[in-house]
Amino acid sequence: MSPHRQRPPLAGQQLLLPEVSFKQSIPLPTIGEQKDIRYHAARARGLLNGPESTGMGYWSINPYVGCAFGCTYCYARYAHRYALDRAISAASPEDSLREEIQSIPPWLAFERHVLVKENAAALLGQELRQGGARLAALRAGEVVVVGTATDPYQPAERRFRVTRGVLEALAEHAGLSIVVITKSPLITRDVDVLQRITSQSSLTIHLSLITMRRELARLIEPRAPTPDARIRAIARLRAAGIDVGINVMPVLPGITDNPADLEHLVRQVASAGATHVNACALRLRSTARARYLPFIAEHFPHLVNRYAASYAANHQLGNHYRDGLRGFFADLCARVGIQFGTPDEDGEVVTAAPSPTETQTDLFGH
Repeated sequence: MSPHRQRPPLAGQQLLLPEVSFKQSIPLPTIGEQKDIRYHAARARGLLNGPESTGMGYWSINPYVGCAFGCTYCYARYAHRYALDRAISAASPEDSLREEIQSIPPWLAFERHVLVKENAAALLGQELRQGGARLAALRAGEVVVVGTATDPYQPAERRFRVTRGVLEALAEHAGLSIVVITKSPLITRDVDVLQRITSQSSLTIHLSLITMRRELARLIEPRAPTPDARIRAIARLRAAGIDVGINVMPVLPGITDNPADLEHLVRQVASAGATHVNACALRLRSTARARYLPFIAEHFPHLVNRYAASYAANHQLGNHYRDGLRGFFADLCARVGIQFGTPDEDGEVVTAAPSPTETQTDLFGH
């Protein structure tokens, strides 16, 4: 059974804490810069995060901590400051660097100070040693997801190649179930490694794409690749025989949930050869709110009160919207001829969907 047919790792919207401890007395050198972004070397003590530590039903690997793409809705910002503070406390950074990091809000540090786990491939090789419990668990069918709290193909990967090293380490073993989540067409660079994995293990790629509107995508995901570039990446991966689907995650209420736009997106990815579509609505936990709600106030002021009311009591929208969204996607994917989804992110029982005549924007108004 391929991973996209199992209960999915909907990690584009999951909340999980990666293992972010680092060896003591290691400096925090700046090993690369990209405009206002700085990349810092950090030696991780652990790479494979097990279900017992994350509370999720799968293993996870994050080659970086932080992400330069700067997506306004990103749920993973919460873990970054913890990791960065740990790295600083274990290092002797320049005072100016320490002051800079501590002077900016955590949500901004997440995208401007990225930790590069330079020893990731070697560490993973040790953790997956023959006869070890972790390798046995993965060979028994437990899924490992690369990129649950960072994009493994963010700009840093072009230079540091940490993710490629991780994939090469996974390619040393047969009988695994692997998922890679990314927004970047850079993943096509590693087609050779992905094909090696596919020849002996189960592999699926979840390429995240929430809108085909280029200017809207640039506003919401400032440094992420364009929608058209991601569509081309789907076609390249499928031409190489690699399973790839789309995560429409998160659907942003009142912004990216226009039915005509979503239909255009699904038809585009289906035409490119995508094998499946997953979707879920925005979940807005406290650390994401600090970035996302001011963004709404600045760029979509007409939605401020609706967001405040809709997310006042919970980090996610009510059943009316979520059920309606699932019903809409199920119907759309059936018409287009592409597989839709997987169980809801929390394994919930989905209630009857609202009438097909209701649009998603209307649902957000309830």
